[in-house]
Amino acid sequence: MILFSKRLKELRKNAGLTQQELGSKVGVTKVSICCYENGTRIPTLDTLIDIANALGVELSYLLGVDYFVVAEDDKHCSMNIAKDEVELIRELRTHIKLYERLLEDPKRTIEHIEKKIL
Repeated sequence: MILFSKRLKELRKNAGLTQQELGSKVGVTKVSICCYENGTRIPTLDTLIDIANALGVELSYLLGVDYFVVAEDDKHCSMNIAKDEVELIRELRTHIKLYERLLEDPKRTIEHIEKKIL
């Protein structure tokens, strides 16, 4: 439910709604919305549906289903990735040398990065 909490907050803010306003739209309190965003409470299915409708998104997206990606050269390789993962890839592509090095030997490059920052 961590991804749900993060998405809920992101979508609410993008919609320009306060926790109070979203709560009013879906029939729950501001405190409930706050708890959902902090991951300390899980909404009922009916409330989840109401939240998705209020924010104009599919329930599946709100719950964590994201972009379905199929590799260009291998139709048997596919996966779902989150919006922030797509943003990470877009940002990496702006750093051409780093991006190329990652593509050459991802495992080795990640190991080097881990040594430097962890």
